[in-house]
Amino acid sequence: MTKFSSGLTRTALLSLALGLGGCSSFLNSATKEGDFPQGSVPPPDQAYATAVHALDKGDDERAAKDFEVVEENYPYSTWSTHAELLVGYAQYKNMDYDDAISSLNHFIQLHPENEETAYAYYLKALCYYEQIDDVQRDQTATYEAISALNDVIGRYPETAYAHDARIKLRLANDRLAGHDMVIGRFYQKQHLYGAAVGRYQDVAANFQQTTYVPEALERLVEVYLDLGLPDEAVRAASVLGYNYPGNAWYQTAYNKLQDHGLTNLAEQVQAANGSEAPPPRPLQTHHWFWPF
Repeated sequence: MTKFSSGLTRTALLSLALGLGGCSSFLNSATKEGDFPQGSVPPPDQAYATAVHALDKGDDERAAKDFEVVEENYPYSTWSTHAELLVGYAQYKNMDYDDAISSLNHFIQLHPENEETAYAYYLKALCYYEQIDDVQRDQTATYEAISALNDVIGRYPETAYAHDARIKLRLANDRLAGHDMVIGRFYQKQHLYGAAVGRYQDVAANFQQTTYVPEALERLVEVYLDLGLPDEAVRAASVLGYNYPGNAWYQTAYNKLQDHGLTNLAEQVQAANGSEAPPPRPLQTHHWFWPF
């Protein structure tokens, strides 16, 4: 997955890095590349500015180490509080996600009431989100990302972080649905119809806002027909037709019912449910209609 970068993250970083008065005055005099003389540590403001300088130059690994210098040598200073969070950010930028999550958890535990804790939760969610893999691979990171994104939304519902988390949550759920579809198709090809039905039903029931639902319902029609369960096939097609009347997957399902001589029965079910058959009325709300 492409590494996330947005104005939201950059703006938060800028406010953190330069939020302490006088920090910018040290940027020009900061030691090159953050290499402090061996055995010496500069004052906290200069050490902090040196770390910011490394971060600004794109040397994220160096920046993380320099922020750690501030944290370790000046643990009770205001500089340290900012540095603790920026260690996690620098590690995130360097794609050291496990280290970043550990650093962010450390910050959250030490500063639960800090005004920047919302950003720490958000950045932690991004660390999981960036690790979401292709739909054909293990989706452990996706589940972790969903949990972390929901944490941001639940704790800080009115923030810009929550707004972005909701967008990413939809994408993460779409990835899980896609993973279910990959497995369901495999089971179907292997004639493991019971297992395939379970995957397709999971998509249709639990991922209703994703792009995979129409296909999942059409695949249910196919599997039920192969199992010799025409009533179930008709019901699945009716749900598909009612909720996605103009979708190509509905047309495919309708054609399959027609091939099995079930078109009239499907139309009767649709008509009994208050739909014009064919095609059924489109839904006017987000609430699904299930005729069974």
